[in-house]
Amino acid sequence: MKEGKILVVEDELSIRKLIAFNLQRSNFEVIEAGEGKLALQLAKEHQPSLILLDLNLPDADGFELCAKLTERHPGTPIIIVSARGQDMEKIMGLELGADDYIVKPFNPLELVARIRSVLRRTAQTIKEVNPDLVKTGPFQIELKTQRVYKAGKLMRLTTREFQMMKFFTEKLNEPITRDELLDEIWGLNYFGDPKTVDVHIRRLREKIEDDPSNPSFLKTVWGYGYSFFDEDAQ
Repeated sequence: MKEGKILVVEDELSIRKLIAFNLQRSNFEVIEAGEGKLALQLAKEHQPSLILLDLNLPDADGFELCAKLTERHPGTPIIIVSARGQDMEKIMGLELGADDYIVKPFNPLELVARIRSVLRRTAQTIKEVNPDLVKTGPFQIELKTQRVYKAGKLMRLTTREFQMMKFFTEKLNEPITRDELLDEIWGLNYFGDPKTVDVHIRRLREKIEDDPSNPSFLKTVWGYGYSFFDEDAQ
């Protein structure tokens, strides 16, 4: 039985074939795309378990493509694989919905390990079958359907953002460190940059807060971490 279906979006044929070979050898099914338009089409047709995305494509800006894929397939994790390794580019990729960012050249074994790590975290959320609702302030969280509503309006959250929202509401008004968030949401064996916590916090605030720069719910606990505030739960 295959471990998952991976869409590899990479315009350089030799690199794409090398990635595909290593994934197939590791028991993954592989779909290949060398351009952005084809990637969008294949993602829609095949519903992959995970997307590996290069940023330098002949017909599309990789960051814009990442945003489109995240919007159209919010439950599908994305790992950016790129030669562009500046911190700001990593942060931009994470802000646009990527779950991880790997800089070329990379170790093929590490790539497979990161893919499996991301898939495990995604599967853990998908397996959540508790039908009960969690309500806090204006928010209603459906654990079974992974939907979050604010004042009756559906919030378009990614799988990772839903995991964070669920974890915060389990610990209302409790300060949570960045390390706790990494362990809970990204897993104990997370390989990536710890800065990803702050990036995802910022993205989540942009979706749930009326004024993200002055949050009413997801607050910073200076020198410690973050806390989700609900005065009625005190």
